[in-house]
Amino acid sequence: MTKLRISESLRPSLLATLATVALGVTGATASFAQNYPITPQQRATAQATAQTGIPISELAPNAPDEYTVKPGDTLWAISRLFLRSPWRWPELWGMNISEISNPHRIYPGQVLYLEKSGGRARLSARRGGASDGTIKLSPRTRYESMAGMALPTLNPSLIEPFLSEPIIVDENTLQTAPHIVAGNDSRVLLARGDRAYALGDANSPLIETAGPIKTFRIFRNATPLQDPATGELLGFEAAYLGKAQLKRSQSIESQLVDGKEIANVVPATIDIVSAREEMRAGDRLLPEPQRQLLSYAPRAPEQVINGRIVSVYGNAVQFAAQNQVVVINKGTRDGIEAGHVLAILKNGDTIVDRAGAPNNTGKGVLKLPNERIGLLMVFRPFDKASYALVLEINDTPRIGDLLVNP
Repeated sequence: MTKLRISESLRPSLLATLATVALGVTGATASFAQNYPITPQQRATAQATAQTGIPISELAPNAPDEYTVKPGDTLWAISRLFLRSPWRWPELWGMNISEISNPHRIYPGQVLYLEKSGGRARLSARRGGASDGTIKLSPRTRYESMAGMALPTLNPSLIEPFLSEPIIVDENTLQTAPHIVAGNDSRVLLARGDRAYALGDANSPLIETAGPIKTFRIFRNATPLQDPATGELLGFEAAYLGKAQLKRSQSIESQLVDGKEIANVVPATIDIVSAREEMRAGDRLLPEPQRQLLSYAPRAPEQVINGRIVSVYGNAVQFAAQNQVVVINKGTRDGIEAGHVLAILKNGDTIVDRAGAPNNTGKGVLKLPNERIGLLMVFRPFDKASYALVLEINDTPRIGDLLVNP
């Protein structure tokens, strides 16, 4: 296993640690920090709290005095240990701004100390802090494995399948995409290892090109997504079935029939390389997108958001659980970005007041207050809708529940 030798004096401090709650790298194998931008507003907030820390009232009720980062931790979970609002990363960073060399990394084995005085709280990588502001360093070295060093913002297994599998598209995208026309040996249902034939139209033919073998994702049953509030059609969610590789291009062959030359289209040849469900004729092919290494910076949207949960992915039910993916009715056109955190409000029921209040002359229809029941974070925005992960709940979210700024 490759080893990385790091000077102790150059090793990023734990300050970097909690700043990474918002700026960590996604993916369990991500090992190197990336230069993610810090906005002037975020930096100003950090500088404002660098000297004073934050009010103790902003700490989580059971914030530990000391915490050692462990393998398997996530940045979101660590942030929740210390703050009531884990997306408020500028304040966390500000507690240790003088020590940060790279605010995008957190490593197992690092230790955080929580210092409290004068009604304020600070984080420090050294117990008790430095008495005169001077830090004395002596040359030391340590060996750490490069594998799995940086922690992800969220548990990658919860969202990685949704980065490349399900998609939200407009109706025309799937209707004009290449489709499977038949399986080899008259197979009706196709699985991994099977060969099949597919055909694209003039605008999207299945043609081999120089370079790597072309890979396609296969979809079926584009389900319409409708805004619960306005009724607007937000797009179609396509069900992911598997992947196929292009082995031979589609072509045109000429044939003489009754003395006339007729051009016949010959479908392309594809091999099914992975399958979540069995495939069949009529299923659609879309190009495999380039794999992206994304960082999610949990933060509240700058603009006011009033949204709703549209659907719960992969279920024919209306209720969502923690760590489940949902579709919301806000997307990039509304200013939604990956990392935006929204509060989930339970839509208060409408009831009939049968007794009537003392100052009322009769019975009336009343709407109960909306109650905050959890948080979700957007991780894959589309134009009119987005995928979001339910981070924490104290009740059961359901389709139609409200979404607002946290």
